[in-house]
Amino acid sequence: MPTYERLKGFKDFYPEEMAPRREVVDTMEETARRYGFREIATPALEDVEMFVEKSGPDIVDELYAFEDKGGRHVTLTPELTPTVARMVVAKQQALSKPIKWFSTRPFWRYEQVQQGRFREFYQINVDTFGSSEPEADAEILAYAADALATLGLTGEMFEFRVSHRDILGELLRSFEAEVDTREAIRAVDKRAKVEEGEYLDLLADAGLSYDQAREFDDVLLAGNDDLGALTDFADGEGLADAVANLQAVLDAADDLGVREYCDVSLTTARGLDYYTGVVFECFDASGEVSRAIFGGGRYDDLIEDFGGQPTPAVGVAPGVMNSTLPLLLQVHDVFPAEELSTDYYVLQVGDTRPVAARVARDLRERGHVVESDVAGRSFGAQMGYADSINAETVVVVGEQDLANDEVTVKEMASGDQTTAPVEDFPGDRERPTYDDFA
Repeated sequence: MPTYERLKGFKDFYPEEMAPRREVVDTMEETARRYGFREIATPALEDVEMFVEKSGPDIVDELYAFEDKGGRHVTLTPELTPTVARMVVAKQQALSKPIKWFSTRPFWRYEQVQQGRFREFYQINVDTFGSSEPEADAEILAYAADALATLGLTGEMFEFRVSHRDILGELLRSFEAEVDTREAIRAVDKRAKVEEGEYLDLLADAGLSYDQAREFDDVLLAGNDDLGALTDFADGEGLADAVANLQAVLDAADDLGVREYCDVSLTTARGLDYYTGVVFECFDASGEVSRAIFGGGRYDDLIEDFGGQPTPAVGVAPGVMNSTLPLLLQVHDVFPAEELSTDYYVLQVGDTRPVAARVARDLRERGHVVESDVAGRSFGAQMGYADSINAETVVVVGEQDLANDEVTVKEMASGDQTTAPVEDFPGDRERPTYDDFA
């Protein structure tokens, strides 16, 4: 028989590995629900042209794209934004504004495998459509910070580097040069990843002279400490409006209690062309995770580009599995334990199935994780299994116990055990344990 190996860039998750990741996903989703975001589900396959229209034809090289049996050119979805844009356009008039959606699902990109980056990865996408107010941007920042704090991270462990794409564009337009703004912003996005000379070369290729490139970079760095330095350098209504918008988002973030996590970083640009206003990236404050943990921002033109009415939008997409968020949690020792968790194991000895099944059913109705034997194993084998699944309490339902109208309740951590009346177990107790009967 052949032996098959897992494909490169994909990962299996066994129960002990999946349990902590499920806890992370649940926390991210529950936090989204608390902010009023509603869950959606989306397909794994989409028309290739949706992504070509958004990112250009070169994107196809990074996709799992193919022709299906109906002759349609489709791809496994590499990101969610075009899909949700399509969904908003389809029912735009019927949807109440603002539209606040979230979803957690896998995506696929055929790219180089590296730290925190796989070919299959799982993200939670959280988006607001229909509001251009700074409060919408600030709420996305607040959601992200709240979710990370709920996972156990503190402000010393992560930082949001916040920027504004329109500030970059307006500054570039202030120079007396024919500048390709898109390429120059892409150069800014690469600033931290390349040597200074290469960075200046990229700005020069975009149309700035080398002196202008250095001046532009100096202004960005000065603006990190004082936004007023930007309007001192160049006047113009567009730049003033962009600076005022960034300040308004930061003020709203302050009111929402998350300003402390936000550092102005105008050299943070986000490489995707569809961003239009405030953008941000989350980084590991310790520097041990070198790549951005996740990012987000405003993309006000995308719905219109997909055939809808003009609709402002802002969102964020933390990777929750096969990504850098688990790395951040591991670096700071707050990643949930990789172990199984079981509240009760109901151990059956002899012909006691009806009573054992009733006990297990009653405990499950109270919301507990309960296992019982389905393999006809001996007492010792069942106890070994209960230990392997980290059962907190074992309830022994044996023939001798029932002859005495009892069950045995064993606390696994200490090994202590006692008996309880079978008709009073679990009784009216929500979580009966050894201590209730000792």
